[in-house]
Amino acid sequence: MHGCHWPATCARRADVPTLQAHGIEAGLPVGFEGRIFKRVGTGLEEPFAVAHFATFALPDTVGDFGGGAVNLMGPDDIFAALFEYGPDSIGTKLFARRGMPRELATTNFQPYVLRRGLVGQSGTQWFFTEAGRPFTLYVVLGSHARRASLVPRVNTLLSGLTVLPAVAPAPLGAPWN
Repeated sequence: MHGCHWPATCARRADVPTLQAHGIEAGLPVGFEGRIFKRVGTGLEEPFAVAHFATFALPDTVGDFGGGAVNLMGPDDIFAALFEYGPDSIGTKLFARRGMPRELATTNFQPYVLRRGLVGQSGTQWFFTEAGRPFTLYVVLGSHARRASLVPRVNTLLSGLTVLPAVAPAPLGAPWN
């Protein structure tokens, strides 16, 4: 896709209706674009999956939780991030919820939940474990006042997301008998 610098994981509905990468599958509702990727690891850090979805053009460089993107949102826009944590998070109280939330309510969105408060916006954040993998779902609405019309669109996006179980890495070196 012209102008897309994320290999094989960027899509606009007209080009590719479904994204699949790193054990995440996303059927994109009309009006959404998205990308699924892993950041480049530094040192001993192991990178995990990050997925971004938006109803506006995502810039090439976006922070894991929307830095550099949410400030571009209009009042009718939505930004969502699905961020995977390492396996050491499994079983902790923070990730005790089983399954990704699929049906959010307008009352789940509050202006004070935002990582970086921008006037008029609101957000929600959920920590959970799905398919044996720990994630957070972070969603920003362009307008808290318009959440009644935006939340159903978020729920449509969530209904098309699937997380697959993690695949064990291949062993290094040649197998020995």
